[in-house]
Amino acid sequence: MGTDVTYLGPLELTGGRWAVGDATRPDAHWVEFRPEGLHQHEPDSEGRLIPWSRLMTGIRLTWGKRSWDTNSRGMYTFGGMVAGRDGGWLHMTLRHPYEDDQLRFDQHARPYRAVDALRLESLLRQLVDDGKPHLLGDPDWVGRAVAGLTGGKNSRLTQRSLRQAVNGVLATAGPGTR
Repeated sequence: MGTDVTYLGPLELTGGRWAVGDATRPDAHWVEFRPEGLHQHEPDSEGRLIPWSRLMTGIRLTWGKRSWDTNSRGMYTFGGMVAGRDGGWLHMTLRHPYEDDQLRFDQHARPYRAVDALRLESLLRQLVDDGKPHLLGDPDWVGRAVAGLTGGKNSRLTQRSLRQAVNGVLATAGPGTR
């Protein structure tokens, strides 16, 4: 890990772009935050784009090899790390047409702290619930949000503490430029 790498769980800034999953491997699945929406990258494919306007409530992260394995949602070690190395899924409900969808991502070699993964999920949920997911397409805004959510103890995992952390970031990160 170099000094130019910034991350929050599986969300990482690499090459000037924010992505969920390991965007450095050519054979990996990962999800890029673009100004126009979420872009799923897959090996041997141009991928697909989900516009921000299609995102609805229900956005969440799960861990495991298969998207339907929702029992993997809470796999964490006693040391406060995400357990398992099979990758993960970003689940969401979309509108027009209404459908459940999931985007696959491959995990980095580094382990993820549980608190960081849960803070990321809480941030995504809050932005979607507030009708502001487009802020994720602003790399500078995401950088400020990530800086405000990283660090701290790996033990404050209540819904209240996650909500407080995200609300604090939303108040200080500003309105974004997009």
